[in-house]
Amino acid sequence: MRIIGVISVSRSDYGIYRPILRQISATPGLRLELFVSGMHLSPEFGRTIDEILHDGFHVAHQIEMLVSSDTPQAIAKSMAVGTMGFAQAFSTSRPDILLTLGDRFEMHSAVVAALPFRIPIAHIHGGETTEGLIDEAIRHSITKMSHLHFAATEEYGQRIIQMGEEPWRVVVTGAPSLDNLRSIQLLSRDELTRCHNLTLEEQSLLVTYHPVTLEHEKTGEHLGALLSALEATGMYCIFTYPNADTEGRRVIEMVHHFAESYGRAQIVTNLGTRSYFSLLAHVTAMVGNSSSGIVEAATFRLPVVNVGNRQRGRLHGKNVIDVGNDKEEIFEAIRRATSVEFRGSLAELENPYGRGAASEAIVNSLARVDLERLVWKRFHRIRGTET
Repeated sequence: MRIIGVISVSRSDYGIYRPILRQISATPGLRLELFVSGMHLSPEFGRTIDEILHDGFHVAHQIEMLVSSDTPQAIAKSMAVGTMGFAQAFSTSRPDILLTLGDRFEMHSAVVAALPFRIPIAHIHGGETTEGLIDEAIRHSITKMSHLHFAATEEYGQRIIQMGEEPWRVVVTGAPSLDNLRSIQLLSRDELTRCHNLTLEEQSLLVTYHPVTLEHEKTGEHLGALLSALEATGMYCIFTYPNADTEGRRVIEMVHHFAESYGRAQIVTNLGTRSYFSLLAHVTAMVGNSSSGIVEAATFRLPVVNVGNRQRGRLHGKNVIDVGNDKEEIFEAIRRATSVEFRGSLAELENPYGRGAASEAIVNSLARVDLERLVWKRFHRIRGTET
């Protein structure tokens, strides 16, 4: 029996993992072992471990790591606490291979802790870039500590090889979050509004804004410009919560104040995957700087106004309009994104992150890969760079 450990630290990565977890659970010869940490265990961020348990998955380990602050010092302390917590978990339970995802600092703590135990690491969504974040360095660091790579596109797979990883270790699978759309029956507009007491007007915006950690001192200024642009549109806004990044609590405070003063806004802490995807199907456009606007929105042919530097450098479809942090620029982009002409231009849009067939390829690789071969890494030189 091969034990597949999976690290989940937030609602966002769990939504990506869900079809993979189900595939692992259904595959003979594999046993799923869940390590849950980070925002999942925080009431402030919706205690989303309850969603995991509600879906019927057993959580083998809970690792507390977030301190009650979001300053740079607090984030660094949380990383240290997380490394110690995961080390303790691995000392009592060592999976045969550990599946990780993305670029969160909580995920980095788990990978660092796994190194001395010689646990092979498999990494999803490597090779990508988010130039406005410390996550950029974290993602590439996890790539170099990993032994098996599941890339979302051919371009990102080539970038992993460019970083010195051997080609046989890189599997291009597409984005696994899109697999959810093959199994989830989306809620109707009426069902969605009734289940979550939501208001959906004829033109409604889904807004998610996360701090840009390489310029976190400008969070108030940049978010203020976005909120002013939203107010100028007069459209109804549905806000989702930010991640637990530096200045994340500042974002929450400003959004709550805006919702109270504007009066045409609603805030949701956690919708769950099914309701969140259903919302993507029913809103007019998405605004903010969420990776969801880059990866999932294209499948719904949903216009996205991508604000600022957080997602700068990432491959995206033509549904995404990139703008800076200027109020007028954001306002004009929202006006364009919600126009009949722009929405009509997306009728034939194909998502560059695939069509939702990643989980089977990922789990097949996890089941069949030679674990002994995995742990011995060599630097792969690209032809023409030999010295």
